[in-house]
Order: sequence, then structure tokens, then C-alpha cells
Amino acid sequence: MAEKPWDGRFSEKTAKSVEAFTASIAYDRRLYPYDIDGSIAHCKMLAKVGVITDEDASQLIEGLGIIKRELDHGEFVFDDSLEDIHMHIEARLLQVSGRVAQKLHTARSRNDQIALDVRMYLRDQTRQTIDLLHQLRTVLVDMAEKHQDVVMPGYTHTQRAQPVLFAHHLLAYYEMFTRDQARLSQCLERINVMPLGSAALAGTTYPIDRAYTAQLLDFPRVSANSMDAVADRDFAMEFLSDASMCMIHLSRLSEELVLWSTSEFGFISISDAFATGSSIMPQKKNPDVAEIVRGKTGRVVGDLVALLTLMKSLPLAYNRDMQEDKEPLFDAVDTLKACLSINVQMIPRITVNRETMQKAASVGFLNATDMADYLVGQGIPFRQAHECVGNAVAYALDQGKELDQLSLAELKRFASQIKEDIFAHLTLSHMIDRRQSQGGTATANVVQAIAEAKKMLADS
Repeated sequence: MAEKPWDGRFSEKTAKSVEAFTASIAYDRRLYPYDIDGSIAHCKMLAKVGVITDEDASQLIEGLGIIKRELDHGEFVFDDSLEDIHMHIEARLLQVSGRVAQKLHTARSRNDQIALDVRMYLRDQTRQTIDLLHQLRTVLVDMAEKHQDVVMPGYTHTQRAQPVLFAHHLLAYYEMFTRDQARLSQCLERINVMPLGSAALAGTTYPIDRAYTAQLLDFPRVSANSMDAVADRDFAMEFLSDASMCMIHLSRLSEELVLWSTSEFGFISISDAFATGSSIMPQKKNPDVAEIVRGKTGRVVGDLVALLTLMKSLPLAYNRDMQEDKEPLFDAVDTLKACLSINVQMIPRITVNRETMQKAASVGFLNATDMADYLVGQGIPFRQAHECVGNAVAYALDQGKELDQLSLAELKRFASQIKEDIFAHLTLSHMIDRRQSQGGTATANVVQAIAEAKKMLADS
């Protein structure tokens, strides 16, 4: 068993079962680049303020560089008895650099060390996630621009409601992912706070320079309260909340891709490269990528619930329970990035079946609201117009016709104010382009929205 840095007051060796149960090295090893970078910055700061000599600092930094290369190349040996990545690096540094390694932990604790590592890790991962969201938003805008003239049914209650432009529908998801990106950008500000120097919970007696350490590690701010700094995981919970919301948006998009690719809808075809087949039914082409993204949403939401539950009753300051924060955080980061990346690749290769979409938008009385609006224009109150059109729909159903297939004489049975120009109001193009209210599906609105989105993406 390797010696532990805290075993001075213990009279018995730690049981092997306890070492295995309490070890976090199986998953926190991924933090090693941040742990080493943090240690190098801490070392430089200790030398700057005179707590250690420049010679000590040089030896420690050289040893940490050796360990970093071993970890990079998979040559590092891990041992459960050393619990976590901090103790592994410290133990190996003692072997590489000798007794000077015992000076590195001066003026810090594993409590502020792990808080630093997680913040640095999540800072990098959040930036990568923001970049993936930018790519996904770009893909959606490109797809919308390519299909500006495609009309499809808009739905409420999963029932055909009113015609919309397919581009307008895609831009709805663009808006969702724009909010997701904005939330993560705001979250990044709260992640990007340096806790190192808080030590175990009360700060340190050494004359450290936290601002200098923050500068070395590219942190714009240092934490204001040492107890809060080591006990805070708000930034991780916030990230998981934002990740959960983003996954829900991806899941909603996935659900529509699954529906649209069915024979019943036939609105789109997903590229064979992003579909799978059946082991028993030769004809099958399954939208597995979309289904798996939809399924993975539950994992990320579960990760959020796990961390919220973990933190809900912890007294200040650090508690060992908090070791359990990393697995849900790492899982959510990996899952969200994978789902964003696969959608960035898949969406541009979707084939849009425009004729099928337009045909679907042409049946099912999607022009009923426009007929009611026409009657309002003829001076009929909307509620009365609504009833008139409802009666006309019932009649058309009995006749097996659409509203625009009824004759003028038939339509006049429901409102004498109806004139020959009613038929122009019931065409798809007219229904689309009359919806000019801000944010509506009119072609001019959508063209402008695409231009604004492209400018926003180019500027960000």
C-alpha cells in the first residue's frame, strides 16, 4: 500500500475494501491536465511570494512536466490506495523530484484543488459545447435557407393546424438552441471563478497572491469567500440544468425527425449513413440516431437530479459526498457533446420531400382559420365567423371535400357575405404570406429571419 499524505494520526492501515469504495481515480483521472496546470501555477505563485525558492519551483515544475507526459502517453500507473488524481500526482512527484515534492501542497488543500480542477475542466467543456451549439445553429439556418419555399403543415396537439414554411419550423429550433447557447455563455461566467487559495475552508496563513495565480490560470475573478469556494457546486448544477434543457430541445427535434421519416408522414428521408436496419426485417430503415438522442435525454436529466439531490442537505464546508459530483457531470458533458455533434453531421444530409409536405398542407381544412379571417374582413364578428366556418367544415366532411373544393353557392349557404375572392384567400401561398405579424411564417418574415440569423452567427 502506498503511503497516504494524511495517515500520520492513524494507527491502522486503511482496509482494502475502504480504499476501493472511496477511490475516485477511476473517473477523476480525466482531470489530470487541469490538476497539473493548477499545481504549476500554485508552484510559481509560492516562489513569487517567497514561500519556496525559485530552485524548488524549477524542480517541481520539471517533475510535473514529466508526470504530464507519462499521463499523456498512457504510461502512468494508477493505484486505488491513492484515492484520487491529486494524490497520484503528488506520490509520483515524490518519486520523480524527491523530497522537494513535499513542499508543493503548502497553502492549499485537496478541497480547493478539486474545486479548481472541476472549474477548469468545465470551463473548457462549456466552451466546446458552445462551439457545437454554434455549429448546430448554423446547420439549421443553412437548411432553412435551402428550403425557403417549402410549405408544410404546422401542428398543435399533433393534429394539422395551419400551413407554415418548413424554414420557419427549422428556425423555431434555431431559437431554442440560441437560448441554450446564451445560457451556457452566462453559466461560463460563473464557472470562471478561481477557488484556489481557499485551502480547506478558512483560507491560509501563508502570504499567497491569489490574483497572480488567477492570472496564470486565466481566471478573471477569484472567489470571495473561502467556505463557499470549496463547498460550491452551483456552477456544475447550473451547467447540468442548461444541458438538460438543451437535451430536451434535441429530444423534441429528434421526435419530429422520427415522425417525419415514417411512411405515414414521408416528409423527410434520413441519410443511410445515419440510419440502421433490422436483424429480422430486411425492408427496415430505422432512425436510430434520432431515437438514441431522444433516449439519452433521460440520462442528462437524471444527472441533474443526481447532483441536485447530492447537494441538497450538505452543511458547510466540504463533505466527502461531493466526490459524487463528477460522474454525473462527466456523463452529462460527454452525452450532450456527442448528441450535438451527431446532429451537426446528420441534419445537412436529410432529404426534404417537398411535394409530400405541400400535399399534406393542402388537406385537412388547414385553411379554415383563413376563411374565418376572411369573414371578419367582411364585417362578421370573429366568434360568429368561427361558427360559420365550423358549419362549413362539417358540411365539407359530409361531402368528402376540402373547403376550397366547395362551390361559391355552397359556401354562401354559411355566410352570404362570401364572394368569389374567397378562393384566393384559401390558397397556400396566400395563407403563408398573410401571416406578416412579427415572428410569423410569411415568406418575407422568414427571409429576414434567415438573414438576421446568418449575421448573428457570423458576428459570434
